[in-house]
Amino acid sequence: MKENNYNILIVDDEKEYQLVVSMILEDAGYNTETCSNGREALDILEKRDIDLVITDLRMPVMSGDELIAEIRRKEMDVDILVVTAYGSIESAVEAIKNGATDYFVKSSDPGELLIKVERIADIRHIRRKDDILVKNQNSGSVFLDSKNPEFCQLLEMCDRTADTDISILLLGESGVGKEVIANYIHGKSNRKNEPFVPVNCQVFPEGVIESELFGHEKGAFTGAVGSRTGKFEEANYGTLFLDEIGDLPVTTQGKLLRALETKSIQKVGSNRSINLDVRFIFATNKDLYREIENGNFRDDLLYRINTLTLTIPPLRERREDLPGLIDFFVTQTANDQKKKNVTIDDDVMDYLLNYDYPGNVRELRNIIERMIALSIDGRVTSKEILMNSRNSSGIYTIQGELQDLRTARGAFEKNYITDSLRKNDWNVEKTAVSLGITSRQLWNKIKQYDIQKK
Repeated sequence: MKENNYNILIVDDEKEYQLVVSMILEDAGYNTETCSNGREALDILEKRDIDLVITDLRMPVMSGDELIAEIRRKEMDVDILVVTAYGSIESAVEAIKNGATDYFVKSSDPGELLIKVERIADIRHIRRKDDILVKNQNSGSVFLDSKNPEFCQLLEMCDRTADTDISILLLGESGVGKEVIANYIHGKSNRKNEPFVPVNCQVFPEGVIESELFGHEKGAFTGAVGSRTGKFEEANYGTLFLDEIGDLPVTTQGKLLRALETKSIQKVGSNRSINLDVRFIFATNKDLYREIENGNFRDDLLYRINTLTLTIPPLRERREDLPGLIDFFVTQTANDQKKKNVTIDDDVMDYLLNYDYPGNVRELRNIIERMIALSIDGRVTSKEILMNSRNSSGIYTIQGELQDLRTARGAFEKNYITDSLRKNDWNVEKTAVSLGITSRQLWNKIKQYDIQKK
């Protein structure tokens, strides 16, 4: 059985052939959907994450050739396997010239179909790994090229422990680059040629996270129309990065602890244990000891995951790295947005070098993307960077007359601190922790800006 989460769409106007192919592929561990013509297939492709389309050529409403043309015209990231009759191989060859990946003769041994599907799936898997590697190298290298002593010491600790299998807990504010550091550790380890699988525990609701992590069997719950491989299995022999571990439901924390201790998992709906060899890296922006006091996190799980704890400094404490990061994001964004000859006025650069970045590297990137998008003829002026208010959706806007950058920066900081105090019920200590500053520094800011509870 292939160990992947691979989705296949079977397009054929013969219902019996749909059923047979679907059974063969699902028995081999693939997820399948079926439809009867190209028009239905396009509707599914717009709504679902499909890896491979297996399509007949001669169908009513929309033929296989028309389907291939539409898929390639819309630049959908999907492979196409054409099914043809024995006497119509010339048509299949023509379909390959027009964008299909391979072809299969309908009367051939079903084993040959499985071989072709497996080969296409393997190539796609390798291609995705290469794309992720290139992306991480491009964005991670500049982030890791640091002149900050604390950050360099952090990287040294990563280097010294990369080849071990100890669990690492990464701490730091949102946006400081915890996934980049986790990927760096993986790339320095003896598992670097195996999968690096990141999972954000915050984005999955309680009823879904266990299936996402451990996988499930067909029929395990309503809607489980096929078996699914979880992230643990995907990361086998490689590294599993569990981000926002502090948001993992308490009920799931117990199962995670058992998996860590036994080095095995059970899929949802199965009693069979699957042994795994996985390196674990965890991350959170929460105070886990406080979460334990509040009953939101298990103390035995914390002691299991924090063999080594590394704290990533926020961007405001790495100001010597700002010029390199700004230059990188400006160049990258200009290329992405196809803007030529991008220039940044001196007062705007002064703003970028002196702003505190509560959202860290993620916020720096977003600010640069926004100001370049708003620029005229590639020139970024104070009109594009001024932000003196923040609306309820978290989007920065310009209100009233344009101000000098110092005034705008002060207005933004006052509004940001006021919003943070309000969200934390005006608890100064809690707000200071969320802002990454001391309580004394926050009191000074409150006094400086005359911030009053309303």
